[in-house]
Amino acid sequence: MLLCAGYTALAYLAVGLPLAVLPGWALDLGFGPVVGGLLVSAQYLATVANRLLVGPMIDRSGPRRGVVLGFLCCAGAGIATVAALQFPSPAAALAVMLAGRLLLGAGESLVSTSAMLWGIARIGAPQAARMISWNGIATYAAIAAGAPLGVVLSERGGLVLLGAALTSIGIAGCALALVQPAMRGPEAVRMPIRSVFARVFPFGAALALATMGFGVVTAFVTLFFAAAGWPDGWMALSAFGGGFVVSRMLFAARLESRSGLRSASRFLAVEAAGLALLYLSASPQMAVAGAAITGFGFAMIFPALGVIVIEQVPPQSRGTAIGTFALFVDAALCAAGPLAGAIAQRSNYALPFAAAALCAVVGLWVTIGLRTAGRRHAAERVTW
Repeated sequence: MLLCAGYTALAYLAVGLPLAVLPGWALDLGFGPVVGGLLVSAQYLATVANRLLVGPMIDRSGPRRGVVLGFLCCAGAGIATVAALQFPSPAAALAVMLAGRLLLGAGESLVSTSAMLWGIARIGAPQAARMISWNGIATYAAIAAGAPLGVVLSERGGLVLLGAALTSIGIAGCALALVQPAMRGPEAVRMPIRSVFARVFPFGAALALATMGFGVVTAFVTLFFAAAGWPDGWMALSAFGGGFVVSRMLFAARLESRSGLRSASRFLAVEAAGLALLYLSASPQMAVAGAAITGFGFAMIFPALGVIVIEQVPPQSRGTAIGTFALFVDAALCAAGPLAGAIAQRSNYALPFAAAALCAVVGLWVTIGLRTAGRRHAAERVTW
């Protein structure tokens, strides 16, 4: 389980490295906050496009291939990051950087989904909640470490050193995965993607609404700090990741499918409170605390709903189900940057956090509705 989570940690270290650097780079080139948000969110465009391909590929060919291909994409993203600096035209440099972000998004979806399914296949479906939780701990611990590390690398060697680090991570990940034995899913008739999507959709909708908060924090918290005249905006990103890891460590082992919706509802309420605190922040300390509370609440929503999603499909279609479920995360992250940028451009850098808090409240309403529907169906079965 820890080995498979380690692949995810490496991939998301690569994701975290540019987060606190690229928005400022875009502003330095003369672009506005919408473009800065798009640059952060661009990787999720590739992730969205890739998710529906990754799951069936894992079901057919096994997860090791997905991990290796994902790390090759990470290496390609590092090469593109360095190549973008060779263009004097801001538009051309931005286009090449966006291409690198798309490669990184493809690598993220390949590695994270494949590693999660690889772990579940090794430890068994009854332990799926633990694998999902540890995969998430690896994700956000790596992001929390990657954000300040990316700032340090950028200060010491610019984007050249940052790109070299991304390339090195890709090469190391490939080397680690290739020495492990390949595994394939059970041979059986698999559910059509449309059937899997229909079963996953209501849980994915709640997850997407919760993810808007994560997308706004990662895309705009550093710009929010800069606009307020506060130093060290990366601390909010690290606080978000720290709150996430603490939440997973405390609650991962207690999750069961029958309590998943109740847990998701509680943590959505916590996330909404953290985003509201960020919006109301009058000091950097308040903002860091708001980011930590947001991460603490967001942490358990994916596993709480994920343990239910896995039970909606047979074992031979779990890769497709997890990939489809994760697609809702990517779609939300893809939309969060540009939408928050448009809100910020028309008002200020605080208002996007209020909008994200509202999304979390709507997600809470969705999970309450799913719980009510589930109780009604259970009562009908008992009556029958």
